[in-house]
Amino acid sequence: MDKWIELVKAKMKELHITQVVLAERLGMSQGGVGHWLTKRRQPSVDDMNRVLQELGLEFLEVAMVIREPDTSTEEGLALAQKYNPYFRYPVSEWHQVGHVREGEIRYELTDYHAQGEAFWLVVMGDAMTAPSGLSIPEGMSILVDPAIEAVPGKLVVAYLPGSSDATFRKLIEESGQRYLVPLNPTYPKSLYTKQCRMIGVVVQATIRF
Repeated sequence: MDKWIELVKAKMKELHITQVVLAERLGMSQGGVGHWLTKRRQPSVDDMNRVLQELGLEFLEVAMVIREPDTSTEEGLALAQKYNPYFRYPVSEWHQVGHVREGEIRYELTDYHAQGEAFWLVVMGDAMTAPSGLSIPEGMSILVDPAIEAVPGKLVVAYLPGSSDATFRKLIEESGQRYLVPLNPTYPKSLYTKQCRMIGVVVQATIRF
């Protein structure tokens, strides 16, 4: 409630909208709006969203429903990150990375705001299970952002020549040559050549219990 009030007041000030004007747009009295903004009365979720819509903030959810924000402006991005820091991205398959079947879309939530069209993958196999240090075992979900630059040291998802499934590895560079290296030392590393196709950088890994 406090964040909603803070957001509404900030947007009203920015747009030079008074309580009287906002009340007229909502079809109610100025006193009613004033009671909401001073916490004398608790507006319903529908009323809270109506106010946001009148202020051009319909992408923000007051209810426990996440909707992707409009990031076409810096203002929209800043507000989304400040007041609604959760975003959802689709879960993809390894053989069709980045593509989601129509009618079978499943989403996972995160506080990461992607630079590109991010998506989740569920880790399969133990190639990224390390005996010590960083380890990403089978069953964990990884978030892939295609817009992040793949530089040595990053965990990445890429296609190797002749493979129909994408590969999850760590990108390293040795003597001027790049390799895709598993965290599990029992697996071999692969040479990263021009024939490989980089999909994106892994920016987050989560697990559910």
